[in-house]
Amino acid sequence: MDVSVRDAKAHDALLRSGPLIPPAPKVHPRPLAALPFGDLRIAWEMSRNLVGAWAEADFDNLIIPFRFMGQPGLVVSDPAGVRQVLASPNFRRPIKLGRPLKPLVGEGLLLTEGETWKRQRKSLAPVFTPAAIGGLLPHFVAAGGSLADRLTGQDRANLSEAFHHATLDAVLRALFSRRADREGAVLAEIARRYVEGPAHFSLLDFAARGLDDLTFVDGERRRLGSRWLAEVDALIAQRKAGPESDDRPGDLLDRLLAARDEDGRPLPDQEIRDQCSSMLAAGFETTSRLLFWAAYLLARDPSTQDRVRTEVLASAVERVNGLDDLKAWPLLRSVLFETLRLYPTAPTFGRQALADETVLGHQIPAGAMVTISPWLIHRHRKLWDEPTAFRPERFLDQPHPWGMEAFLPFGGGPRVCIGAGFALAEAQIILATVLARVEIGLADDRPVIPVASITLGPDHEPDFVLTPIVQARP
Repeated sequence: MDVSVRDAKAHDALLRSGPLIPPAPKVHPRPLAALPFGDLRIAWEMSRNLVGAWAEADFDNLIIPFRFMGQPGLVVSDPAGVRQVLASPNFRRPIKLGRPLKPLVGEGLLLTEGETWKRQRKSLAPVFTPAAIGGLLPHFVAAGGSLADRLTGQDRANLSEAFHHATLDAVLRALFSRRADREGAVLAEIARRYVEGPAHFSLLDFAARGLDDLTFVDGERRRLGSRWLAEVDALIAQRKAGPESDDRPGDLLDRLLAARDEDGRPLPDQEIRDQCSSMLAAGFETTSRLLFWAAYLLARDPSTQDRVRTEVLASAVERVNGLDDLKAWPLLRSVLFETLRLYPTAPTFGRQALADETVLGHQIPAGAMVTISPWLIHRHRKLWDEPTAFRPERFLDQPHPWGMEAFLPFGGGPRVCIGAGFALAEAQIILATVLARVEIGLADDRPVIPVASITLGPDHEPDFVLTPIVQARP
């Protein structure tokens, strides 16, 4: 092991008398709206980091009325208010916020609304049952093994980049039985280019009135999106034209081709394509961020890392045949939930009132915005004990933590993420595979600060030190 890493671990242990408090963006002592040029200050901070404008009082108050650029709004952190807003048909997602993703995902479940969304959700439900997800586990095991093999022999690695590749590999395997570094290389290249560039919001996205407004400025989005959709169309046509195969685990494309709508008809090819695209867009990026932050926390907390590894080695990944086998890793699962609490992949989202509404006694006029921030809720002082501390044990006695009122890692209400079980199984298997092979530490002690845009990423990608695990022979 690198001496500097060992010294850093000892230094961390000496400094900490309690649980790890990971670094976070600055919390302002006073609300920025109360300062001169408050709206400009808020806009500036949020343009740099969507979770960078919160003030101390926001973590103490459950309801916060505001005015921004002359428009009224409400920040809701009270679980009852959040539940009301997410369940009510009087609120909808701001349509234009889907602009960066539409060229890639088309009219899939991720962006549709109303009756179209309800029909699609019902059609896709059988694809994400526990039994269906269990059938995808061999794909996740294969992707995790491929990642571990790539890391073998390395004493230092950029795990952010490595997890991006691994989760894209896992999703491509699960969707199409293709590998990111072989048959799916073109898809992998398009997806990475899109997520790293055109998928990010621009000022014109906020100025636009809807999904199809100002599209003349979206040249790169449309070019990459057209290439991606054409590749997916070709995969679907190839699968439909070819013979059935018994030499691969069933994948999501097989299940989508077998799915039927309410009238018993197969799903149209365009809808299958758009659902595949939505699964990719919503899947690999968010899961790779979860894995990165979990690795960062475990590198900062070697004691917890050692306990997770003991759990994983006692029930090896190679023995995983179904979802029940993942129950052998309760601490690993709790680490992932605590990671999602501290680093929610969708840190802030909004709902727009379609008509005048009242939420917990506060009037919300039609057109006004309600802001719901899992980042704020998950760190709220009235909702959690030691809210800024890394304490995975808090989830050990929670069989279904996503049902906790103050925990929104997958959203809430009718639109709660349909792929939550998929993402958790994928993350558990990939992280378990890595921890069984190597001990992870940080190459230096520079704090990694979360920066929110579409997802919650790091302000820089640190190098991790990898030390091979030597297991005693039986």
